[in-house]
Amino acid sequence: MDNKRFSDQSTDKSFAEKVIRVDRINKVVSGGKRLAFRAFVIVGDGESRVGLGVAKAKEVAAAIKKAVDRARKSMVTINMVNDTIPHEVESSFGAAYVLLKPARPGTGVIAGGAVRILLESAGLKNVVAKSLRSRNPINSSRAAMSALLSLKNYDQQVALRGKALPVYQKHSTPSASHSVGEVVNG
Repeated sequence: MDNKRFSDQSTDKSFAEKVIRVDRINKVVSGGKRLAFRAFVIVGDGESRVGLGVAKAKEVAAAIKKAVDRARKSMVTINMVNDTIPHEVESSFGAAYVLLKPARPGTGVIAGGAVRILLESAGLKNVVAKSLRSRNPINSSRAAMSALLSLKNYDQQVALRGKALPVYQKHSTPSASHSVGEVVNG
């Protein structure tokens, strides 16, 4: 059976799929309660593309599959500079408020909960994040996604302003032949 409709879509690119949360949902109807499951999934390629999806179904596996499909459809590319973000940004979604700051190389991802998983799935390696007001993982990650989408392109901003911007660049280290006084003073 060579049906392209059922072919595996993950062969062209490898995506990391992370299930953040699976909740049991009860809907009250006239005959009683109807049980369903809600899955929240983050999908990323580790190279600046990330998406998130939320889906409901009567079974856990079906809810996760639908959430992964929705996350792949909603994937976006974010602006990155040397494994960090180009500038500080803040955003909110619902009651959740997220603050993202660029960090020096070697800092790592300092964030909590679903925001950390979102940033790591996007391929960011040096960033500091703080989630405020709400602990809801869905709203926090949507606020972080909104913040990532509002990042400006570093190269376009340099061309527009005509000068380098204060982002943690990979600077060349001074050679060992210089003395300490020359490096500090010169």
